[in-house]
Amino acid sequence: MTPAEIRTLFLFESLDDEQVTWLAEQGRVEQRSEGELVYAEGDSAECFFVLLDGTVRLCRTVHGDQVEISRTSQRGVYGGATQAYLGDDRQYRNSMWALTDSEFFVLPAEQFAHAVRSWFPMAMHLLEGMFIGMRDTQTVVGERERLLALGSLSAGLTHELNNPASAAVRATAGLRERIAGMRHKLATIADARLDGRQLHSLVRLQEEAVERVGKAPTLTAMETSDAEDELTDWLDDQGVTDGWDLASILVNGGLDVDWLDRVRATVSPQDLEPVVRWLTYGVETELLLREIDDAATRISTLVGAAKQYSQLDRAPYQVVDVHELLGATLVMLKGKFPAGVRVVKEFDRSLPSIPAYAAELNQVWSNLIDNALGAMGGEGTLTVRTGRLDDQLFVEIADTGPGIPETIRARIFEPFFTTKPVGEGTGLGLDISYRIVVNKHHGDIRVTSVPGDTVFRVLLPISPAALAAG
Repeated sequence: MTPAEIRTLFLFESLDDEQVTWLAEQGRVEQRSEGELVYAEGDSAECFFVLLDGTVRLCRTVHGDQVEISRTSQRGVYGGATQAYLGDDRQYRNSMWALTDSEFFVLPAEQFAHAVRSWFPMAMHLLEGMFIGMRDTQTVVGERERLLALGSLSAGLTHELNNPASAAVRATAGLRERIAGMRHKLATIADARLDGRQLHSLVRLQEEAVERVGKAPTLTAMETSDAEDELTDWLDDQGVTDGWDLASILVNGGLDVDWLDRVRATVSPQDLEPVVRWLTYGVETELLLREIDDAATRISTLVGAAKQYSQLDRAPYQVVDVHELLGATLVMLKGKFPAGVRVVKEFDRSLPSIPAYAAELNQVWSNLIDNALGAMGGEGTLTVRTGRLDDQLFVEIADTGPGIPETIRARIFEPFFTTKPVGEGTGLGLDISYRIVVNKHHGDIRVTSVPGDTVFRVLLPISPAALAAG
């Protein structure tokens, strides 16, 4: 390139004639074909590239995945050995691909480093301090942020698991007592010397009672009270002691006076109380077994949600249902929801599954929901909504907080920008979310906000071709 042509590049427009002439002598022009790798991350950083014509994209490798960090056709943008002047290890920090036939002005790394050091000594020291300081800051803050997020999720999951686990332990202890009681009452019934026909009838009544437990209707508090009173009166009339205690169990099992009349018709009056108690033990045993089953199911559901949230047993890139991801995230964050916050889910279940990096989308939902909870201050409505917009699906996280002032709305996705008090926010949540959605998934995040209605809308491409192009 001639000195005059080099001066048309914004990076070199303020250099003097001698410096521009030196660049023209040291540099060269190179072409790359569409789809060709310009340089690869991790390779020895030999050259500094300035785009003259064409379109390129920059990628970083994150946990084995190629993550696009930039795509541009702007003349004069640069990449490659951009840190050669720092004197640290000479490796390319990213990979550059030519998306179209492209042309570059190429300067060897040594010459680029010499130019920066000799022409801009003060700027070089400032850049070195800023780069190293920013890198150290991001490392420390990023590690702290991940630890805090992990601790918060672990505490929430532990709390959620503790409830069904404790319920299962209590039910197991109660079940042991009821089984012991059944054995005792069975011995009492045996002493009554019931004939075979009566025993068969009692077994059938017990089986019917167990079956009714599974079909017991859900009663209101008033209906439950009336049913218990009716059974208590019947038991008192038959001389059964503490009938009120048995009545509550029988009502929970869906049993009524008609069933008790059939029991009475099967045995003699003197044998009625031990038989009723034996049958009641059977009902209570079934209720406790169902309670244990429910607790175990809840534990299994929570573990499944944790696996869905972390995606530890799944490939990083997969076809996913966003509703499953949102559901897992809400379960994982349930422990952080204040009592005064109501959650509303408006899901469009007709949406197709999409290709995505599931674990990273879960991180996006977590950041947006956490911010929404913080904005509402313990009271309000959190709405999670899904829908379709042309060839994209959207996920909306809306809150009824005070809103985001228009004066700062344009800055909320900037790294380290936060409106939280000192020590409560790092300013990285929305920046990370933006990069995951926009750079990695080629989607978009939009925000609208007025007092009482702040909505973050995440748009994601439905077609796998959109991610394949990245």
